[in-house]
Amino acid sequence: MTDTTNNNPNPNDGDPILVMNRLCKNYQLGTVELRVLREIDITICSGEYVAIMGPSGSGKSTLLNMIGCLDRPTSGSYRLGGMDVSQLDDNALSSIRGSRIGFVFQSFNLIAQLNVIENIEIPMFYQNQPEHESMQRATELATLVGLGDRMRHRPSELSGGQQQRVAIARALSNDPLIILADEPTGNLDSSSGADILGILDRLHSEGKTLIVVTHDENIATQAQRIIRLFDGCIAEDTYNNKG
Repeated sequence: MTDTTNNNPNPNDGDPILVMNRLCKNYQLGTVELRVLREIDITICSGEYVAIMGPSGSGKSTLLNMIGCLDRPTSGSYRLGGMDVSQLDDNALSSIRGSRIGFVFQSFNLIAQLNVIENIEIPMFYQNQPEHESMQRATELATLVGLGDRMRHRPSELSGGQQQRVAIARALSNDPLIILADEPTGNLDSSSGADILGILDRLHSEGKTLIVVTHDENIATQAQRIIRLFDGCIAEDTYNNKG
C-alpha cells in the first residue's frame, strides 16, 4: 500500500461518523481475481467536507459504492454512525441508504413525471413519513435551495442547475448522516456549477457531513479535506485548513 500522508492536523472536532478499517474489494473475473480496493483505512468525522479524487481506475467508483452501501466489501469493516454495515443483506442496506445517506448524482436522477416537491418527497415516502410532514419538509427544502418559485415545475421545465438543486434538497430530506455527491457539477456550466458549490459550502458551514467524489481539482479545493486514491490505495490524505 502507498503510504498515507497527512500534512495538517484534522481541524474538525466532531465525532467519527464513518470508519473504514482495512477495507478491501475484489472482483472475480473468470479465474482472475481483480483487487480494486486494498486495505482502505478512513475515518470521517461529523461535519467534515471531504473530496475523494484519483485517476480513472484508481477505485473511486468502487469506494463510492462502499460508502453509499451500494455494495459490500470483500474483507475489512465499515461502520456508519456506529453500526457495522459491512455484511448487511440487501434489505438492510436499502434501509441504511434511505435513512442515513443522501445521494447527489451527476445526472440528477429525478423522476420526469414528478414535480419539484414530489421529487424531494421520494425518500420520505419510502421512510413512511406522514404526507403532511413530508409536504412541509419538501417545501422548506425547496425554498432552502432557492426553488421556492419552482415547486410545481417538472424536471423538463428546469435548467440543469435547478435540477441539481432539487437533487440536493432530496438528499437532505431525511436529515442523513452523510451527503454523498458524485461529480455534482459534471453536467453543469461553470455558473451553475459555482452555484451548486456555494450550496455545498453553506451546508458544510451548517454542520452537514459532505463527501464529494470528483476528478476536478477546482472542486476539490472547495473541500476541507482531500483523499487521493491510486491503484486502489489511499495515496494521500490532506487537509486544506478550510474551516
